[in-house]
Amino acid sequence: MAAILASLGATVVSADRVAREVVAPGTPALAEIVATFGPQYLGPDGALDRARLGALVFADPAARRKLNAITHPRIMARLEEITASFRRQYRGRAGVLVLEIPLLVEAGAQRHLVDEVWVVVAPTPVRLQRVMVRDNLSEKEALMRLAAHLPQEEKVRHATRVIDNGGSLAETKAQVEALWREITNEEAGDPP
Repeated sequence: MAAILASLGATVVSADRVAREVVAPGTPALAEIVATFGPQYLGPDGALDRARLGALVFADPAARRKLNAITHPRIMARLEEITASFRRQYRGRAGVLVLEIPLLVEAGAQRHLVDEVWVVVAPTPVRLQRVMVRDNLSEKEALMRLAAHLPQEEKVRHATRVIDNGGSLAETKAQVEALWREITNEEAGDPP
C-alpha cells in the first residue's frame, strides 16, 4: 500500500527503515542491544544480525519486550522528528506524509503521531503465505511473527480507513486510489 501511495504523490517513511537507522553500527541502541543480548547478535561487519535476533525475539516474548524497550522509544522519537519537519515544510500547503508503521497501535502512537490510521487487512492464510515468502521463513516462524502482533480485529478498531488486501494487487490499488481521492479531494482521473 505504501508504494501505491508514494506513486500517487505521498511522502512515505518506513518505520522499518528508521529502525535500521537507530541500530546502525556506532549507535547507542546497537550498543545497548549488544550489552543486553550479547555480541553474537552482531554480524562480521559489526552490524546487527537482524535475522538471528529476530529468531530469538519472536520465540521469546520477554526478549522481544527487552528489544522493544531499547528500540521503540528511539524509533518513535525519530518518527516524531520526521513528522514535525514535514509539517513545518508543508505548513499551509498540500502534502501527505505516510508513516508505514506495522506496530503503530501496539506502540500507542496512533494517539499523537498521525492524523489517520489506515489498516491493511487480509485473511490469515494470505498473510501467512506472504510473510513466509517475503522473509523466507518456515510456517512455524511466520506464525510466531504473526502472533507477535495485535490481531487484525484490534487494529481495525483503531482504524480511520481499512483496506482489504486479500485480493489482487489491482483490487488493492483501486481501494487505495479511491481513498487517496477522498483525502486529497481529487476527482477520479485527475493527477495528484
